[in-house]
Amino acid sequence: MADVVVVGGGLAGTATAWSLARRGVTDVTVLERSTVGSGGTGKSSGVVRCHYGVPSLAAMATVGLELFENAEEILGTDIGFRSTGYVVGVGAPNVDALRASLADQRAVGVQTEEIDHARVAELWPAAHLDDFAAFAWEPRGGYGDAYSTAQAFAAGARRAGVRIRQGAAVAELLVTGGAVGGVRLTDGELVPAGTVVVAAGPWSVPLLGAHGIALPIVVHREQIVLIDPGRDLGAVPVFSDLVSLQYVRPEGAGRILFGNSDLATLEPADPDHYPDRATEAFVELTAAKVGHRFPGLPDAAVTGTYAGCYDVTPDFNPVVSATPIEGLIVAAGFSGHGFKISPAVGALVADLVLDGVSTDARIPASDFRLSRFAEGDLLTSRHPYAGAGEMR
Repeated sequence: MADVVVVGGGLAGTATAWSLARRGVTDVTVLERSTVGSGGTGKSSGVVRCHYGVPSLAAMATVGLELFENAEEILGTDIGFRSTGYVVGVGAPNVDALRASLADQRAVGVQTEEIDHARVAELWPAAHLDDFAAFAWEPRGGYGDAYSTAQAFAAGARRAGVRIRQGAAVAELLVTGGAVGGVRLTDGELVPAGTVVVAAGPWSVPLLGAHGIALPIVVHREQIVLIDPGRDLGAVPVFSDLVSLQYVRPEGAGRILFGNSDLATLEPADPDHYPDRATEAFVELTAAKVGHRFPGLPDAAVTGTYAGCYDVTPDFNPVVSATPIEGLIVAAGFSGHGFKISPAVGALVADLVLDGVSTDARIPASDFRLSRFAEGDLLTSRHPYAGAGEMR
């Protein structure tokens, strides 16, 4: 019987196993239905930023950033993090919210500042900036490789003695007398455990639902477009455009990656069966947005597309929480934030397993409790951006 079984071998599950091992709990088994990082983790756009209107989420992102910056020392390998810097721009209605949010972010340790148009023009000389009213700058932001990060967490956990089983799909949780006792695999094998952490993204929903626990997650298909800018851009930062609702970041071999920041309307999807390419309409939307924002790239061309899925909660923030079933913890509903906060998620789950509370005062476990949805106490930005609030 394992001390802990973790269901799901993506970023949340592998970070949890690694964090438990760091705290001395190595009798851990991770059960992954396919291969490590093969679900939503493998489709992440990998942006690293701490710009959040929820202070605890901003603090989680700083924990992640500190690990990414020191990954070779801590994890023993390069996980693909590139510190390009991160700039975010807003229109006139959101200037006050931006400034208030920056103050909150600095209070939890984020290195961020307001910069002017001239500075952004130096950072992104191909960009049209006239419709922005204010910008924030995180010099330590950038992007990374979520798949490589999950592999590094898994390798580190294995070295400490954690068992990681791939091709081990979980069919159900074993619950007796209000307490979890392990899981049953689809092949009938029983895997007993005193604690079970369900970190299986959208596949967490039926596992908990079978025991009367409603995990309010909608699966949203997120489309990504890869672009050849048609010229050498040099060293440009990640750019989050909250006026035309897009973000771009450098991608290998001189390309840029485009993502849509308008999540006011979700595109529901089946996480097991969804088109893994962008639609023609989305490519046309990309062309219009990129054409407006980057007129200095007249020869830009689409070189490829792909799609992944977000597991979205009603407040676009994760659930990292104990449940009404003793010994059962859930870490899901990351709503597109999962990569950048994964080190902090693993640490918080380890706290819940061992202490029942968070050991980081900046990241209260109560913020991410499952019961907040039933209580009507959603975790939302203290300084929401008009027209661009879902991911902030």
